[in-house]
Amino acid sequence: MGIIKVAIADDHKIFRKGVILSLRPFTNLKFVLEAENGDELLNGIPDAQPDVVLMDLRMPGKDGIEATKAISKQFPHIKVLVLSMYEDERFVYHLMENGANGYMLKNAEPNEIKRAIMEVFEKGYYLNNFVNRILLKKSHSRQRVVPSLNSEITLTDKEKDVLRFICMEFTAVEIAKKMEISPRTVEAIKDRLMERFGSKNTAGLVFFAVKNNLID
Repeated sequence: MGIIKVAIADDHKIFRKGVILSLRPFTNLKFVLEAENGDELLNGIPDAQPDVVLMDLRMPGKDGIEATKAISKQFPHIKVLVLSMYEDERFVYHLMENGANGYMLKNAEPNEIKRAIMEVFEKGYYLNNFVNRILLKKSHSRQRVVPSLNSEITLTDKEKDVLRFICMEFTAVEIAKKMEISPRTVEAIKDRLMERFGSKNTAGLVFFAVKNNLID
């Protein structure tokens, strides 16, 4: 694996520097941009060209929620990993459905942050135990409140298989080999599902599938 270029947006300089310092031992990560808010981040992206953004939520000016949505629209190839102090599940739902590729709490260990950066870069999303618990809670809630929801979503067998393998973290090439189809076909099915479910990235697709019990 080559160098992964990382940007960090957080209005607390001490926290930014602490994250950068804690990840310095991982030589495959290179910080190319620091920003105090979403406006500064978006202005710096064209020159810095980061692969992954570590995004705080509460910032002056354009906050992390607005910046995440903007990146999803303007720079869809860039992965956004939210790094926040907010444990409120509403933030997780909103961010994951609006362009974030992962959501972590600020008390995460450097090794976990490093692993999350690598996973969103390689796979397109990162779901940790914190997010998975929220997804499971939401899934159970949906089953009780709207028991007929799943019956309204119909998938072909091939779509179900592709979606299941995506949720199991297999790449398009790996899925293609397992299903004996081309990687291009896998990507086409994935894109069709994302468009159908209104997902902006792979994380959003996985989030939707788990939330709506579309996989076994």
